[in-house]
Amino acid sequence: CHVHVGSQPGDGRGRRGSAAPAGDLRSVLITSVLNLERLEVDLFRGQHHWVPATRRLFGGQIVGQALVAAARAVSRDLQAHSLHCYFVRAGDPKVPVLYEVERTRTGKSFSVRSVKAIQHGKPIFICQASFQLAQQSPVQHQFTMPTVPPPEELLTQEELIEKFLQNPNLAERYRKHLNKIQAEDVPIDIKPVNPPDIFCTESQEPKQFFWVRARGYIGETDMKVHCCVAAYISDYAFLGTALLPHRQYNIKFMVSLDHSMWFHAPFRSDHWMLYECESPWAGGCRGLVHGRLWRRDGVLAVTCTQEGVIRVEQNPNQSKL
Repeated sequence: CHVHVGSQPGDGRGRRGSAAPAGDLRSVLITSVLNLERLEVDLFRGQHHWVPATRRLFGGQIVGQALVAAARAVSRDLQAHSLHCYFVRAGDPKVPVLYEVERTRTGKSFSVRSVKAIQHGKPIFICQASFQLAQQSPVQHQFTMPTVPPPEELLTQEELIEKFLQNPNLAERYRKHLNKIQAEDVPIDIKPVNPPDIFCTESQEPKQFFWVRARGYIGETDMKVHCCVAAYISDYAFLGTALLPHRQYNIKFMVSLDHSMWFHAPFRSDHWMLYECESPWAGGCRGLVHGRLWRRDGVLAVTCTQEGVIRVEQNPNQSKL
């Protein structure tokens, strides 16, 4: 097996490339979430770390674990360049997930692996991942990274929630909701750029920016490991972008239908990256979102697309304060 997520030796460097401080903890994403147990040659078992308040499995966890399984069925010199997935059933957080890999094609430059995630004898998720042998080409271009404040100047999601909780006029049900979010052990560091007032019901442009990174230390290792971590991160708060113009509605049900990713350039998932999210369309109880993960030096590292089901209560809300 070629990608031992969770057992890669670190290079002893911290977030800024300096020596990692004593006691610098390895990211739980590597030691636990993406550390699959091999049961057979191409059969793996994954455990859960963080389960959202919906009591459904977090989609990013399933995408990340499926990519780990696929990566362990290719040679080390191949790198992930894309994946396309469908969520076909709700995941059950009470039982582990089995990942069954099929070696669909192994070519000279490109190899495809198909992964089926199974619970209770039925597929809950299907995915195809494609891997490529590194090749140089003079045909290269990318968009320009948006200009936003650096992460050092922004508050974390936890700090923002703390700020809202200090508001004496905050309605009790929203206080409960925020306390619940605060108690969740999400293994991602998030700093929203221009965070909206979460209790404002005014329509907003369907676009948002976050600085994101894995919580804890991962280090320089096989690039496939960082792709698996980015797959986990990419699903967090992504679909919510489609709701920004519709904040006057209460959400009844929101769940991912599919998820696609393209990996363009090497990156460190434990370093801050800018997640640019936008929603070009929503309709028919579905919303479409596009995302771009930018390295701090302006290099476009990853592109993501997702469609999800969004059902809301028909009558708009009044102000939430």
